[in-house]
Amino acid sequence: MRVYVPLTLPGLAAAHRAGELGPGPLAAYAVTPALREWYVSDDIEELEYAALSRAAAASLRLLAGAPDAARRRVVVAVDVPDQDAVADPDRGLDAGALGEVRIAAAVPMAKAAAVHVDADDAEGDVSAAVAALGAADHGDDDAQFTVDGADDHELLWFGVQEIPNIVG
Repeated sequence: MRVYVPLTLPGLAAAHRAGELGPGPLAAYAVTPALREWYVSDDIEELEYAALSRAAAASLRLLAGAPDAARRRVVVAVDVPDQDAVADPDRGLDAGALGEVRIAAAVPMAKAAAVHVDADDAEGDVSAAVAALGAADHGDDDAQFTVDGADDHELLWFGVQEIPNIVG
């Protein structure tokens, strides 16, 4: 199963040095039954893009807790056995948990298929989105518009061999 693990640039650097994403449990996003039902599509590429987008949103929250990190969303796509990615059945209808899975143990970076990272020009909008998260969570529509503005930036695709250049 392809899962999308949200990170920050310092988190990616640490994973690269350690040779693994972890320690577990890891929060990740995947094409779960709840995500399929919510997205209403049978196109696996569209569903995987939706899971990637959910992970990018989770990366924003990680950035909120890392004030010194560059304001660029980071998502690592990794392949794990299906049984290793477990969705919480009690949160299946929770809109905030759509596509969310837990991976109990660390995942070797050798299982990474790609890395998705914001371009430098996204930093302003991502920074604004991070700053607006709290207000958006409390129902402020203007703040939610600012948070959604980060989605206007497509994450760039990088091969795993490019990680040293990304974290440089």
